[in-house]
Amino acid sequence: MRCFGTQGPVNPEENYVVPRTEEVADFLTRVKEGKYIVIFAPRQTGKTTFFQRALHTLAAEELTYFPIQLNFDVYQDSAASAFYPHLYKKICQQIENVFKARGRTLPETLKQFLANTVLTDHVSMLDFFEDLANFLAHQRVVLIIDEFDGTPQAAVRGFLNALRHIYIAGKPRCPHSVGIVGVQSVTQLDYDRSISPFNIQDEFNLPNFTLEQVRELLAQYTAEAGQAFAPEVVEALYKQTAGQPFLVNRLAQILTEALDIPKTESITMAHFAKAHTQLLREQNTNIDHLRTNVRRELRFEKILLRIASYERGFPFNPDDALMNELVTYGVIAENADGICEIVNPIYQHRILQIFKPTFNGLENEYFSEETDDDFIDYLTPAGVIEMEALLDNFQTFIARAGFRILQVPDTPQEYVGQHLLYAYLDHFARIVGAAMFLEVQTGRGRIDLLILHNQRKYIVETKIWEGTRYYQAGKKQLAAYLKLERATEGYYVVFDHRQNPEPRVETETVAGVTIRSYVIPVMQKPPSSVHR
Repeated sequence: MRCFGTQGPVNPEENYVVPRTEEVADFLTRVKEGKYIVIFAPRQTGKTTFFQRALHTLAAEELTYFPIQLNFDVYQDSAASAFYPHLYKKICQQIENVFKARGRTLPETLKQFLANTVLTDHVSMLDFFEDLANFLAHQRVVLIIDEFDGTPQAAVRGFLNALRHIYIAGKPRCPHSVGIVGVQSVTQLDYDRSISPFNIQDEFNLPNFTLEQVRELLAQYTAEAGQAFAPEVVEALYKQTAGQPFLVNRLAQILTEALDIPKTESITMAHFAKAHTQLLREQNTNIDHLRTNVRRELRFEKILLRIASYERGFPFNPDDALMNELVTYGVIAENADGICEIVNPIYQHRILQIFKPTFNGLENEYFSEETDDDFIDYLTPAGVIEMEALLDNFQTFIARAGFRILQVPDTPQEYVGQHLLYAYLDHFARIVGAAMFLEVQTGRGRIDLLILHNQRKYIVETKIWEGTRYYQAGKKQLAAYLKLERATEGYYVVFDHRQNPEPRVETETVAGVTIRSYVIPVMQKPPSSVHR
């Protein structure tokens, strides 16, 4: 039986695969038109799987196309003098493989040409492709280069110059079509940016899986194993991953393998909560990349926390180098309104964990010394969370801590309130065995925390105060979300950083659901111990 793949390219013989039929057709149309195409996307988004499937389809349907697949990942630290000879060796191997796959032997004239040719630089490469066209009469070479970021810096400019020369010479040409696959775009590479062999309009966007594609992927498993996914599990899996290929497959992998659920049982939301919790706590290559990337630049933290915390949103600036770098790493994206958003709730959860201090120094002060309360006291004998009392205690904790919350290490003061609430509820969820999800709705400052325990949902929305209008609008947004989640009550926590904040606690009915709201002052500075 096949399985969900998370290690390298997947194939239909061993793994469940999203065929991406429409995307493949679009890509192949461009290839046939002789386009020079760029496919740049973050790591582990299915680029290699995609173009391998596309070339396989092309080779099966159109014998007039001659595919040459290359991978530049091993060349990054090579000198140009070593790059071209090894590149030529790989090109020759690919040519032989194509003939072998088609049940043909290499013509003697072509064999002699390949044996007598030496590749030393981009000029000799240019001559090689021009001569190769004469030996592949009526066949159109399609050159696909994976991991193009690995091109040695000393060779990038000349290599692209050669391709540019071929492209502008017009048709027929060899290569007929070129596909460059990598993480960085051509303009992000360190070379003369006035030189580009590509029509930027032909940059190919490889999107995440759609909800329908996720359904199709999971249905392949159900058809083979006979084990069904509850519809709400499929929707939750898509919502939490936003269709990011690695995360989709990893969650499915945990659900179908790691949890050891009997195949006679359907996969339910209770199972999903366990799988989600495991993914939020485990280490894997995807999360390792995320952690490394968001820590590459100290200023990333401020950008990411601002995106997550302000209702007004953080406008995307295509000319901002830091934003573009985060886009390159697959951490943020521009939404339909031109606002930055973190690409999926799982990444947002892990980002908050990454920037959360290991100790905030206030963990032992969650409860007043005058009581014997602990987190377990907010869970009734029937297993119901007393969320109102839990948040009332958080409010008194912040008031009790006063200016000391400004001393929490490694946390921008602007976001310390949300950091503390997140840490507080995360601690509580662990103590009582609940699962906590982040539900990112718009990318505009809405951190919706969904706590799942004993099949009950508890929803807490948190923001930073931006004025009465946004405060009231937030209640309506939360009410709409509560209805979507079929919940009858929710909790709204707003942190007020103004010089003279107005604390509030109010419970009201909004659009038929009950909302308990808190406006919690955040002290701006410690009181001066010196009076002048």
